[in-house]
Amino acid sequence: MLDILKNRTYRHLFMAQVIALIGTGLATVALGLLAYQIAGAEAGAVLGTALAIKMIAYVGIAPVAGAFAEFLPRRPMLVTLDLIRAAVVLCLPFVTEVWQVYTLIFVLQSASAAFTPTFQATIPDVLPEEKDYTRALSLSRLAYDLESLVSPALAVVLLTVISFHSLFGGTVIGFLASAALVISVALPKPSKPERRSIYDRTTRGIRLYLATPRLRGLLAISMAVSAAGSMVIVNTVVFVQAAFGLAQEDTALALAAFGGGSMLAALALPRLLDQFPDRQVMLAGSAILVAGLVATAFVVSYLPLLLIWFLLGAGYSTAQTPSGRLLRRSAHPQDRPALFAAQFALSHACWLVTYPLAGWLGAAIGLGETAIVLSVIAVASLAAALYLWPASADLEIEHIHEDLPDRDPHLQEGTPRGRRCHSHVIVIDRLHPEWPQPR
Repeated sequence: MLDILKNRTYRHLFMAQVIALIGTGLATVALGLLAYQIAGAEAGAVLGTALAIKMIAYVGIAPVAGAFAEFLPRRPMLVTLDLIRAAVVLCLPFVTEVWQVYTLIFVLQSASAAFTPTFQATIPDVLPEEKDYTRALSLSRLAYDLESLVSPALAVVLLTVISFHSLFGGTVIGFLASAALVISVALPKPSKPERRSIYDRTTRGIRLYLATPRLRGLLAISMAVSAAGSMVIVNTVVFVQAAFGLAQEDTALALAAFGGGSMLAALALPRLLDQFPDRQVMLAGSAILVAGLVATAFVVSYLPLLLIWFLLGAGYSTAQTPSGRLLRRSAHPQDRPALFAAQFALSHACWLVTYPLAGWLGAAIGLGETAIVLSVIAVASLAAALYLWPASADLEIEHIHEDLPDRDPHLQEGTPRGRRCHSHVIVIDRLHPEWPQPR
């Protein structure tokens, strides 16, 4: 997996991602302490609202950013967004009102909603070979999992020698370093896009996404992932400290078990995806999530919880990590930013549903019952994925182009099947605005 770091451009982009992730993790810890300083006992409500604002920004801003990423130079765009994020974080230590926190969080997360899908859409251009790209996806998953473990520990160490306000300084340094690393490499230029209206550009990614069977299946899998992930992220502290009466360190260990399962799966995925189709692997990961959620409903002690969280972490990574391969395979290079932005927005819309469900139901009806409700959502999502993403959708499909002349170059692509008829793997585009039915 580490062989892909020999590619200088990818190596610098990956380092930029890791440094920015650690900075963001430090800011998350500092934001919680800032909320407590401003709101006291109401800090939980402040953080909950900030999380909702984050998701709203992700869902609303990402498609718009994807439309502009089609034709804007990638490097200046990414650097500008890093500088905006650094400027916003620089302001956070000086806020004194809750509304100021909400405003700055919206700007910060809007910049992240534009940065992340643009960054993700650039990697397939840097690593055009699918084998390399698969390893990049697993490495990226490892980076996210390591960040969830390293950033809180680093914050605890730093807080012994500096105030929490200074943690925001670490985040600023992270974003500036990320910008410098992006500047240090030449990125592939986006293909010249077709002339389209603003509305068409903004909605194109979601329309391409929903017209592609494998991506409709991916959306269903994303709902299963968010159902399981929300149970872990929202209710781990409730299980460990409220239900079992244990300490903060035990909460951290439980979250580490989830991260460890995810990391182990990410390490195994490149070899697994060399042997099995993405669909089988991702559906298997979703089934693991269903099993883990059902088991969660019956957990009564700490050790079984650790085992279940490890299982959920493995399913989480297995179901989610290959998604970039599907997106890469489902669009021409010029459409990738819009499609990655659509996945970013739609997947976070799933979290916008399951986050509050996991929290509100946990408080209202109990943790076991909440796990059952979320497992029902995950089962329904898995069934939807099986229906929406048939295995045949990934194969060559024979179809007819009635509106093309017999000698059109496109008809020479794939396998000719007769007059104006041929077969190839389908990508939704100008020539294939709808998914053809197999003949």
